Amino acid sequence: MTHQQDMIEGAPLIKPSSTDHPLYDSIVEACRTVYDPEIPVNIYDLGLIYTISISPENDVEILMTLTAPGCPVAGEMPGWLADAVEPVAGVKSVNVGMTFDPPWGMDMMSDEARLELGFM
Repeated sequence: MTHQQDMIEGAPLIKPSSTDHPLYDSIVEACRTVYDPEIPVNIYDLGLIYTISISPENDVEILMTLTAPGCPVAGEMPGWLADAVEPVAGVKSVNVGMTFDPPWGMDMMSDEARLELGFM
């Protein structure tokens, strides 16, 4: 196996976010205003936001998941997230995509979320 193949197979399932973009922190803060109705923790700290990618033109692509595919608000949550991020100063457009690959797990929660929910 060549080194290149090895890197492709070892690639993370979750695409990296544009963490070095000047809008990144503001977008994360906006994501933190959206809550899963069944859990008193915001969706960012729950680990439901997989990727925040921001183009040079400030178009924002967010890839998210849900705690479970049968989540009662599955159809509404991407809209809530888009509504939270669109008003961020500098954001040109927002597109929220949904995935269940990889499936969400409790290990994706931030320490703050685990503490809040009594898992620590």
